[in-house]
This record gives sequence, C-alpha cells and structure tokens, in this order.
Amino acid sequence: MPDTDSPERPSYAGVYDYALGGTANTAADRVAVERAKQVMPHIVLGAWANRGFLQRAVKRMAQVWGIRQFLDIGAGIPTQRNVHDVVAEVRSDGRVVYVDNDSRVVERANKLLAGIDNVAAFRADIRNPDQILGHPQTRRLIDFGEPVGLLIVAVTHLLPDTDDPWAFVARYVDAVAPGSYLALSATTSDRQEERWASVQQATPECRSYPRTRAQVEKFFEGLEIVPPYRGADQTVTYVGLWGAEDPEAADDDGSRLAYAAVARKPGRTNQR
Repeated sequence: MPDTDSPERPSYAGVYDYALGGTANTAADRVAVERAKQVMPHIVLGAWANRGFLQRAVKRMAQVWGIRQFLDIGAGIPTQRNVHDVVAEVRSDGRVVYVDNDSRVVERANKLLAGIDNVAAFRADIRNPDQILGHPQTRRLIDFGEPVGLLIVAVTHLLPDTDDPWAFVARYVDAVAPGSYLALSATTSDRQEERWASVQQATPECRSYPRTRAQVEKFFEGLEIVPPYRGADQTVTYVGLWGAEDPEAADDDGSRLAYAAVARKPGRTNQR
C-alpha cells in the first residue's frame, strides 16, 4: 500500500473523497481521478454506487436487524452522512469505531468527532487485526459479546493476493459474535479487464487488485448472505444493486465496477 502521509502522492482516501465531490483532498488526488476518468468515465459513478451500498447496508443493520455497534475498517475521510450519521437517523444508542491507515484521515475524523462520545477514530492497518481488535477505543465502544456491524467496504482490493486479504477478513469475522453482519465490497475487472489495465497505467500510484466474482464470494465463506434486493437469491451482486428499489435501473456501468454483499454470522446471538 502507498505512503499515505505524503501530500505529493495521491491517497486512496483522498481519491475517493474527490470522486464523491468532497473537499478533503489534495492536488495529487484530483489529478489521479481526472486521469482515471479519461479511460474509465464511469469511475465516479462507481464511487457513488459504493457509497450508496455502505449507507443502505448500515441503515438496514441498525434499523431492521438491531445492530447498534459498528467497526468500520478502512473508513476513509468522514463525509456527509457517514456511518455514525446513518446510525443516528434510526437509533440513539449506536456506537461506531472508524479505522484507517492514513494519518490525515484520522486527524480530520478526530476533529469532526470531537465531543461525540459514542464515536471514535484511530490509525491502524487492516493487516493488523490484533491491533485493531485490541485497541483501547475498540474495547471502549465495541462489546464483542454482542453482534457487530463489520464494515470492510472498498478496501480489500488494495491488498494483493500475496497478503491474503481473505485471511484478514476471516480473522475479524471470527472475533465478532454470532448474529453479527459483514458488509464488504471490492472492485472487479470482470468484463472490463482492458479498462482496468488502462486505469492502472494512468494512475500507477494508486495500485489496486480488482477481483473476480468467485474471489469476492470467498470473503463470505461460512456466512449467510442476505438477498441483496427483493426477489434475489442469496448472492454477491454488483455494488449498486444491493438494496436497490429498482435493480434493473441500478444496473449501470458504475454499479458494475464492484461486487458487494452483506452476510450474517450464523449461530445464536447474545444481544441483550
């Protein structure tokens, strides 16, 4: 993963923020997105589709499934209607922990979250599960005896196969109680290999590893995938289709840039 502390290099969080119309980005971030758009114009639509997936998944966890605590790994820069905002819309007892490996992300988050006792942010890498799971802020806000909303959205594709991101995801899933939910999305090059190769050439500083549907499905082994929309099978789907009221209308080029699913950890829950 790249040096996230240098403003002269684009960061994943900054690139994503700019694609979503945010202001917490650098000139390097903006250049990277504009270069990517030249070869894949719908990449911004893909960012919005992913953002919508996160918000819909969190709302359903909190409102329908009774999840009141969330661990957001690879959270990115806090923007309008972030996870804690979505949770607060439907319940007053929500708790959220944001984790990111970019110091600028964490610094900005802590400024925005000052005075909010039930939300915290700290710096750590997804590849250090013990540090994240055992961090004082995690232990303060997350009760691992109760179900957790585990959010690993648009982050696993930043890790090469040699890092074995599947093992890291499994470690986090192992740590949460039965009845917890995993929401995960990851970019794919299925049916668009040439365009993704062009994006990588245009933005070599933002190396990523788009994966096949089968590789994304592997993240959910042992879990009960929730049907992504009314009438659908229990399956991984394109990111924009998850929770869509009109899946046919949502099935556009931006949606097809990533796969996503939400799945439940089976077993009895200890939620009180």
